[in-house]
Amino acid sequence: MPPTEKTAETMTKRQRWAALALLSAGLVMITIDMTILFIALPKLTAELRSTTTEQLWIVDIYPLILAGLLIPMSAVADRIGRRKALLIGFTLFGLVSLLVLFATSSAMVIGLRAMLGVAGALIMPTTLSMVRSIFTDPMERTRALAVWSMFAEVGAIIGPLVGGTLLEFFSWHAAFLINVPVAAAVVILGLILLPEARDPNPPRWDFLAVAYSIAGMVAIVWGIKNAAKHNWADLAAGGVLLAGVLLIALFVVRCLRSSEPLIDVRLFTSKPFTAGIIVALTTSLAMGGLMLLLAQWLQIIAGYPPLLAGAALMPMILGSLVSSLLAPEAARCIGARNVVGLALVIAGGGMLLLGAMGNLTSYWQLITPMLMVGVGLGSLVIASAIIMGSTPVAKAGNAAALEECTYELGDVLGIAIIGSVAAASYRANLPVGGLGKPLADAAQESLVGALSVARDLSLPDLAAQAVTAFNTGIVQASLAGGVIILLAAVVVFMMVPKDFDIAATEH
Repeated sequence: MPPTEKTAETMTKRQRWAALALLSAGLVMITIDMTILFIALPKLTAELRSTTTEQLWIVDIYPLILAGLLIPMSAVADRIGRRKALLIGFTLFGLVSLLVLFATSSAMVIGLRAMLGVAGALIMPTTLSMVRSIFTDPMERTRALAVWSMFAEVGAIIGPLVGGTLLEFFSWHAAFLINVPVAAAVVILGLILLPEARDPNPPRWDFLAVAYSIAGMVAIVWGIKNAAKHNWADLAAGGVLLAGVLLIALFVVRCLRSSEPLIDVRLFTSKPFTAGIIVALTTSLAMGGLMLLLAQWLQIIAGYPPLLAGAALMPMILGSLVSSLLAPEAARCIGARNVVGLALVIAGGGMLLLGAMGNLTSYWQLITPMLMVGVGLGSLVIASAIIMGSTPVAKAGNAAALEECTYELGDVLGIAIIGSVAAASYRANLPVGGLGKPLADAAQESLVGALSVARDLSLPDLAAQAVTAFNTGIVQASLAGGVIILLAAVVVFMMVPKDFDIAATEH
């Protein structure tokens, strides 16, 4: 049978799992790209002489574009075919990554990262919706979603490790070029392995709804990021955030009033579906915030080189791998609600444990909290099974887009909320009297700034105080994150029915 005629119903079990392996490999590439610059950024910005603003845009433009386009690109995939959209996305991702060889300025890198965001928006929800389409048996689908979730988590976590490894031997360009062979392999094998799937009755294209969704998501993500950077006192950022919320509200109203909505927001009337979305939001929030703080602690305070800093995050990876593999069977035995609730409690407990440690003086203090948070990430497996299992196959693209948007918002909120709590605590606990305003501002801006001022002025006490203040910030942020996750556990436990069965075909 020609590849273009392949359907999920005609695929053998071996073909289905081979397709999943291919989709998972591609997904890892996309999620690695979200965090790989945590390690590569210093070398990149030093070579290109990037300003502080340019550095922020190099990091932020990818998730901004990705978040803004997830919903419209999902609708495009439902219309033209998810397989076709996926292969177009990977082709674009590979070509844009190759163009980094010609990047000679920060502006060019920002442009390339923006184009990668466009390609990523075609890929991410499509991989998830195709898993839903390929695996029609509920229990087999749950196991497949467990693998998909595991790779999604691992990709984001190992980004710094991959970046550190590459930077030990190559220039910062390698952080982009690693995408090229992966994208090429996915496109070639995808033509052979993947079946086509689409919404049999796609809605009409709603340009106004598309405009609302793009502008709203971009405004929300940008507003949160910038409000957090100014300790939530930036009126302009607050105004943009409010505008984003209003635009998304208009998008939701328009979808509710339409007989053919771009995205079926009525999916949220299902309590299990909404609970799954809450799990995705809170777990990605915890991971995003914790990853940011730990990456800084390992490199700036512990003095780990990039490769070792990435490897030091392995406990989180191991915890996630184990829990992801065990979660489906655990859900079958004790129920999906209990597994999700327990996983969130473990993750929240890990954050609270880190917060209870006080001053961080050794890497060994981080291992148990990282393991616990990693284990908690296993809840994403069951959350995805709940979300996709509660959704008709025809609406798989809708559910996937909403879930992916939740991951993006969770990551942004994690960095914004957890990061801003840490930053506020750092500034409050760093004495800068007698330094003068320019030096005081530099010291309070970041730990790197404080250490630089301390080194230039030969003030070892300032350096020690800055490290203590940063550690205090991690403690406060971890406590806040732990409370958020534990509250989510309570909400999810109340919303998911006790007898919810992820192996059932309908709920």
